[in-house]
Amino acid sequence: MIHEPEAKNVVILMLKMGYTLSDVAQLADDLKKRQSKLPNPMTILRDPTLKKLVASIKDQPPSERAEFGRTVNELKIELTEQARFKEQRLDDKPPIDVSAPFDTGVSAANQPKLLPASEGSLHPVMQELGVMEDIFVRMGFRVERSRLIDDDYHMFESLNFPASHPARDDYDTFMTSEGLILPAHTSTMQHRVLKAQRAGLAHGQPIAAVIPGRVFRNEDLDATHEHTFHQVEGIYVDSGISLGDMMGTIQTFLEAYFNEPIEFKTQPFYFPFVEPGLEFLIKMPTSWQKPGSSQWLEIMGCGMIHPNVLKEAGVNPSKYSGFAWGMGVERLIMLKHGIEDIRYFMSGRLDFLKMFKGEV
Repeated sequence: MIHEPEAKNVVILMLKMGYTLSDVAQLADDLKKRQSKLPNPMTILRDPTLKKLVASIKDQPPSERAEFGRTVNELKIELTEQARFKEQRLDDKPPIDVSAPFDTGVSAANQPKLLPASEGSLHPVMQELGVMEDIFVRMGFRVERSRLIDDDYHMFESLNFPASHPARDDYDTFMTSEGLILPAHTSTMQHRVLKAQRAGLAHGQPIAAVIPGRVFRNEDLDATHEHTFHQVEGIYVDSGISLGDMMGTIQTFLEAYFNEPIEFKTQPFYFPFVEPGLEFLIKMPTSWQKPGSSQWLEIMGCGMIHPNVLKEAGVNPSKYSGFAWGMGVERLIMLKHGIEDIRYFMSGRLDFLKMFKGEV
């Protein structure tokens, strides 16, 4: 902090229309003192005082302009070098291994000062996923886990994607140079779950599973689109299953999650792995409706599992049928809590995260 007489002089200098060489010396001293107290010393280079000094070079008398400009430039160089020196000193500090930050014999006084665990909380997505999983378990579903990296077979082939389908293009799906894929949907787990649980069908045990997981898409980011988000896949297979069963299941879950009756509708949509394929829409709460916008919001894709998908997993489609869905987790959380921008979930903003602290 600048002492009061010193601060007064600086304010007077900043109000002047122009600067002289003596002004530069006084302001340089002030800038150096302020830089020494900044957490990031490089930010001093964006200080309004320094910017005004640079801008005033052109206003100096021609006989003084060269010396004035050289003096201001030397000041910028000195401030930059001081910032780099301070950053180097910070980089020289030994790193802290957060998994084992100190040995068991280190006294409390010599232990690194870490934030107490009481200051943290589960991320809102993890909190709400726990709520969703609890509802589905009570409805008779098993919870399986998705993968963060997968292969072409489970992403496309097992899900009835034709070889020429545009979603196979590298521009639509993130792929590694080895041909591995970051899942664009949790449907990559359908084949595995169907194969793992198909034996129970012969004994009257339906395949009933939900698969929460993180998915990745090459999206243009905006308030409703993210490149990384979460889905919950649902699969149910038994004899005599219909679209009516699917709609009732989804409605039951949504009403339990939002804790209020919901009004929904479906509309046809193409997904290679379901036939028929549908989009599931719910009527938006009045508080979310905007003039001129639709009252309906699409929250998931769904449909009857395509016979080719069942057949590929060794399930007889002439004997068994089933449905599947993939719902966006963040979208449901946004509706439930009135959040208007999906990018908040990945932002790391403490003011947003603290809204959910203590809800578990």
